[in-house]
Amino acid sequence: MILCGYLVCRYTALNRTVWQQVETLVYFFFFPVLLFHSIIKSPLDIASASSLIGAGWAMGLSGIALAYSLPHWPWLGRYVPARAHAASAQVAFRFNSFVGLALAERLSGPQGLLLIAVLIGVCVPLFNVAAVWPMARHARRGLMRELLRNPLIIATACGLGANLLGFTLPIWLEPSVSRIGGTSLALGLMAAGAGMQFGALTQAKAMAMALLAIRHFLLPLVALGFSRLFHLDPVQSTILLAFSALPTASSCYVLAARMGYDGAYVAGLVTLSTLLGALSLPFALGILRSFAL
Repeated sequence: MILCGYLVCRYTALNRTVWQQVETLVYFFFFPVLLFHSIIKSPLDIASASSLIGAGWAMGLSGIALAYSLPHWPWLGRYVPARAHAASAQVAFRFNSFVGLALAERLSGPQGLLLIAVLIGVCVPLFNVAAVWPMARHARRGLMRELLRNPLIIATACGLGANLLGFTLPIWLEPSVSRIGGTSLALGLMAAGAGMQFGALTQAKAMAMALLAIRHFLLPLVALGFSRLFHLDPVQSTILLAFSALPTASSCYVLAARMGYDGAYVAGLVTLSTLLGALSLPFALGILRSFAL
């Protein structure tokens, strides 16, 4: 689906202009509906989910710390331009929710979809703050205002509240909502492919390699450690490992460009991360999962 999106965007009349609108539709409508539906359709065990949430936050904070510590590494710091690092550090810890949702459903069915929906909901605020913070002096909007208007956070909060209150969708509405969810996964994956571009990756190569190594090699190892430390069950461990090895968020380059930084460089990192996901996901789910279970 990712390759299909890339080819359709590059070689047909359905070019990048069309896919920007598709991304907006998926991000603000289809995707929130999928998150809300995924959370409310299965009973949520808060006590059990708390371990997964704790492991997810611990892994996320580890990724943030590793990304922002790069300028202080004695053998790498001199190759890390401060401005480029402020814009691209987010690549090391943010994640592509479209790929994550599609993958979780295939790995563990409805339970996996529920668990990764919860992970996405609790990690999006943390990761967004960490991504925006170093670029805050260029922001045109208040940080809290952006977070409170984030459709993923709103959908997750509403879904969790509805789940705990025992709300269920009317039977007549289920087919339509399910179809919207399925559409969001297909279009989301194609949009990820349509957004791939290599941009200006000839600069700051050492920093690029370090950030991608954190995203696709170190974070799965960290997730393995926290899955054992928090005593996650097999399904939770699988979801956490998949979550740790996802490609970075396609919106990284949008955020960097909007805040006055080099969007082309970040777009190149996003493209490489999308490709590297084909290696890091089998690594996490094939090799590391055997140690976690």
